Amino acid sequence: MRDGMEHSKQVKILSELIRQLDEKVNVDAGVILQNPTSVYTCSDLANKEWEDFFQNHPQLVGLSKDLPEPGSFLTIDDFGIPILATRDSEGRFRAFLNACRHRGVRVETELRGKRSRFACPFHKWTYDNCGSLIAIPQEDHFGAIDKSCRGLVELPTCEKYGLLWVHPQPGSDLDVEMLLGDLSSELENWKFERMNYVGETTIDMRLNWKLANDTFGETYHFHKLHKDTVGRIFYGDALSYESFQRNHRFVFPNRGIDRVREQPRDEWRVTHGAVVIYYLFPNVHVALGRGNINLFRIYPHPKNPGRSVTQISHYFSDKLLEAKNQEGDDVPKLSPENVYDMDARYGALPTVEAQNEVIMSTIAQEDYAMGASTQSAIENGLLDHVIFGRNEPALHHFHNTFRAALDMPRLQEYVG
Repeated sequence: MRDGMEHSKQVKILSELIRQLDEKVNVDAGVILQNPTSVYTCSDLANKEWEDFFQNHPQLVGLSKDLPEPGSFLTIDDFGIPILATRDSEGRFRAFLNACRHRGVRVETELRGKRSRFACPFHKWTYDNCGSLIAIPQEDHFGAIDKSCRGLVELPTCEKYGLLWVHPQPGSDLDVEMLLGDLSSELENWKFERMNYVGETTIDMRLNWKLANDTFGETYHFHKLHKDTVGRIFYGDALSYESFQRNHRFVFPNRGIDRVREQPRDEWRVTHGAVVIYYLFPNVHVALGRGNINLFRIYPHPKNPGRSVTQISHYFSDKLLEAKNQEGDDVPKLSPENVYDMDARYGALPTVEAQNEVIMSTIAQEDYAMGASTQSAIENGLLDHVIFGRNEPALHHFHNTFRAALDMPRLQEYVG
C-alpha cells in the first residue's frame, strides 16, 4: 500500500486524469439535474437538518493527534452541544458534555491544551479527565452528595483510522464502519494517526452550509474564478470521481501531473500529481496533499439558514515536520507570496501561512463569495432553481444523499 490506496488504483486515477487532460474531456454524470433553491433558504428544512445531521448524528471532530498525549484536551462548540474531549491517563479518547453538574457552567473555556483536572470557574467543582467529580469546595456547607453520581455527562466516542468521532447524544450508537462504508480500508491506509495538528482557520460567512459544500463539488470554475489563484497551479475541467454510499472521493490534477507522466508508472503517487478530497457525510471534506491534510467541517447557523461556519484544521505528517526541523531555515518553504507559483512549489515545504493564504484568497474570497452571492440572489424567491451539470457529479451525489436521508425525493432531471 502506498499513499492510502492500492498502487494500481493510484495509477488508474492518474491515468484517467491524464487521459481527460489530453483528450480535453471531463467526468460525465450523464444528466443535468435541477435543484430547488428553497433548500438553501427554507427555515423548516434548516431546522430538520440541524436536528438530524448535527444534533443527532455522529460528528467527526478531528484527527488522533488533536489529542497527542494523555492529558490533552479539546473543546468543540460547533453543533449546538458544548463538548469537552480528552485523552485520559491511559490514552483513551473520551468526550463529555462541557457543563458542570452543579449549575451547568462550562468547566473548560480554552480551545485545546493539556491538563488532568478541570475546575468549574463558578464554584470550583473539579473533575478529572475521565469525567469523574473529584472535589466540591466546602462540601460540609453544600450538603452531602454522592460524587460518583455527579460526574460529567459522557458521550459516545470512537477513535478509528486516526479519526475522532463523537455522538452528541448520550447512549446513542456510533458505528464508524457503517458511516464510512466501503471507504474504511482506504482511509485506514492513509495513516491519519501520523498527522500532527499545526493550526486552524475559521470562515464565518453569509451562505447556507450546503452552498459552502457545493464549492467543493466541481473544478469547472477553476480557469474562470481562480485564474489568478489556484487556477495557476491546478488544472480545471478534469476529475476522477467515485461514490461510496453516502460518501465520495474527488481527485483533481495539479500541474505536478506533468512531471508524474514522465516517470515510470511504478513511481507514480497520486498526491504527487493531484489533490485527493474525501467527502464524509454530512459536512466533512478531508483534503490530502503531499504530506499535509486540511480537514474542513462545515456547520449551519442554528437560527439562520443563510449563514454557515467552516472550521478548517491543518495537519502535517511526521515526515514533513522532521524535514522542516532537520533542514532549518535553508530549505525552500512556501509562503503567502509564492504559494501560487508552480516553480516555487517544487521541492518547497508547505507552511501554515501558505495554507491560510490559499484558504482565504481562494475559498473564502472566491468560492464562498460566489456562494454568498447566490444566497443573496435567491432569498427573494424569484429564482426557483439552479442546475448541476453533467460535469458536476459530486453535487448530484451530495444533494441526493442528503435528500434521501430526510426522505425527500431525488432531484429531477433538467430538460431545457
